[in-house]
Amino acid sequence: MIKALTTINWLIIGVLYVVLAIEPVSIQAQFVLGSTAILGMALIRTLRLTGPWRNVFLALGTAVVLRYFYWRTTSTLPPVSDTLNFVCGLTLWIAEMYSAIMLAISLFVIADPLERKPARRLSYDEMPTVDVFVPTYNEDHDLLAITLAAATRLEYPADKLRVHLLDDGGTDQKCNSDNAASARVAKARRADLMDLAADMGVTYHTRAKNLHAKAGNMNSALANTNGELIVVFDADHVPMPDFLLETVGHFRTDPRLFLCQSPHFFANPDPLENNLQTYTSMPSENEMFYGVIQKGLDKWNAAFFCGSAAVLRRAALEEVGGFSGISITEDCETALDLHSRGWNSIYVDKPMISGLQPETFASFIGQRSRWCRGMFQIFLLKNPAFKRGLSVAQKICYLSNMSYWFFPIFRLPFLIAPLLYIWFSMQIYVANTREFFAYTMLYMAANMMMQNYLYGKVRWPWVSELYEYVQSIYLVQGLFSVILNPRKPTFNVTDKGLTLDKDHLSELAMPYFVIFGIVVASGLWALLRLFTEPNANELLIVVSGWNFFNLLLSGAALGVVSERKTNRTPIKRVAELAVGTAIVPVLIIDVSTGGCRVEVEEGLIPRHLQKGAAGILDVPLRKEGTGTQTLPVELIRRGVEDGESYYEFEFKNLRADNYRLLVDLMYAGSDGLEAFRSKRRRQKSIFGGIFGFFRWGLTEPVRGFRVMHGHIQEVRLAKAKLAASLAAITQSSAEPGVEPSGSANAPPLAKAS
Repeated sequence: MIKALTTINWLIIGVLYVVLAIEPVSIQAQFVLGSTAILGMALIRTLRLTGPWRNVFLALGTAVVLRYFYWRTTSTLPPVSDTLNFVCGLTLWIAEMYSAIMLAISLFVIADPLERKPARRLSYDEMPTVDVFVPTYNEDHDLLAITLAAATRLEYPADKLRVHLLDDGGTDQKCNSDNAASARVAKARRADLMDLAADMGVTYHTRAKNLHAKAGNMNSALANTNGELIVVFDADHVPMPDFLLETVGHFRTDPRLFLCQSPHFFANPDPLENNLQTYTSMPSENEMFYGVIQKGLDKWNAAFFCGSAAVLRRAALEEVGGFSGISITEDCETALDLHSRGWNSIYVDKPMISGLQPETFASFIGQRSRWCRGMFQIFLLKNPAFKRGLSVAQKICYLSNMSYWFFPIFRLPFLIAPLLYIWFSMQIYVANTREFFAYTMLYMAANMMMQNYLYGKVRWPWVSELYEYVQSIYLVQGLFSVILNPRKPTFNVTDKGLTLDKDHLSELAMPYFVIFGIVVASGLWALLRLFTEPNANELLIVVSGWNFFNLLLSGAALGVVSERKTNRTPIKRVAELAVGTAIVPVLIIDVSTGGCRVEVEEGLIPRHLQKGAAGILDVPLRKEGTGTQTLPVELIRRGVEDGESYYEFEFKNLRADNYRLLVDLMYAGSDGLEAFRSKRRRQKSIFGGIFGFFRWGLTEPVRGFRVMHGHIQEVRLAKAKLAASLAAITQSSAEPGVEPSGSANAPPLAKAS
């Protein structure tokens, strides 16, 4: 009864709130009301008021937003009789409504984020048996070896832990392919990974056919294992030793728990972080999801499976026939099916895996395209709104996760709208300057303040807009492909572990340069109109400002698609190097799965050593009292940097113990991951974020065009070399006694041409 009365009271308050928010007032009164609300929000932030003041802050901001959208809906649309303007204006209005709905849903989801207590530590008898799945398709040998080495070092009773390598690149189907070359590659991969598994002490699995991609691969292993719990690590997700200790205890507390999900932490920057050089200072893109949203979802029992770094209960999976595989995002789909069966999930906000993000912009877009299309597939084929067994809150949470990925469709109108007015004087947004400042500017200020208040430590101002813009150009195609055929998209593995040894232009860069050029031309044309048209509408000033924002956005994007070279993981570990006849102390300053760089005092290593000289690196282990381990190395280059002599080595013929040493070298444990994550969670003020965005928008185009110029020069040089080679071949073939280029004895280049 009390709960019902409380709900009714909140409904009454909500209705009164909406009525007040849509009450018609003059422009002057609207400006005073909006400014007062924003001043109140600023005071709450400045005084750092907490508790109920959080709700007051959000209520003030929401009031400003509601007043804007009421005015926007009732006063700014073109008349229906003006068909072209009305259709374009309605399209822009729909895009804005999408943003408003997403804001409302996000406020609901994160209204009261859940902070979970650590898992209860279990005695030996309480500990369940665990199967660790590491699914793979085409990932690199060394990448897999590092993940398997870390999985075998998990702190857990050895007789209750089994690690499984699930190889979908060496299936019977692939080994028996009609394509002889593909079959050879598959057979070689199977043999290589079987040897790796045996060396690591893990179980190798493959299957007959590649059905249902990653979900099918894991379901095949599910049928051939028997652990009570299943742990999933992607091939590039290296677990920290305490992963199981921090998760499995929750399954003994709740017998209906099907999932314990932990955050994904990445040891390398994504293309935006790398190319704009923000990796060590700005929160990662996924921090907003894992740092705030997942905790909000957890409050509503809607935290979902993210494909890796998770523990699942076998009994729950078997109840729904295993991992779901209708869509290409099997993780969210599986969680949706299990939540609808009454199973529970939790989220543990502690980074305990270190993964790899796509290094190139093209692979980044490929990964996001799969996520986008997969979520849209689930929306169309298993819409949560109609899914029986879900609570209303769970339906809203799942719809929030899926509808977010509609942003490519709704982002583009904001780019196109100002161009229509600047070039064609299409008035699709009916307002004057006074109304714009009283409603639109105050709405934008309130919206930014709420975003900064809720997500300030995990997302800087306007960074979301940049991420969405650079993805929208290509992801919108994927969304329309799903609309045409919801079951057509197929699972594509994201390329990771790539190394960029120099700055270069992404192969996907051209549309961003074209758009930047159009926006620049539009800005110049708008300025010309302002100075040459005596009767230029004051709205042109507003639209020019809008276009300037798009100029900054598209300019920053040129920096994102102008890729910088990537670097190894920086570390500082003392070691001893035995190379040639010398045994010398060194400092390891960076490391990767392929090699390392060390600093050494000048003269300690003989100068006569040549490239290819073999050596041994003896490294003390991180944990005291555990001795040292060795790495076989081969010299590839030497040099001087910042006055220090360095030597670069390549690792050779690594075995299981060597890979375990690399894990010790490259990863500092979950405490180290948490420390790095906390270091990047710096609150950025709105003005600081705007300043940084302006800097990107104005400076990155310069770098982008410089990289493009270098790219053009490289293409010209390559064409010139090819032309010279062809000319030489043509001349030699014309000489007496020289066979034509198509003959069996012709030079290889001639045959290729």
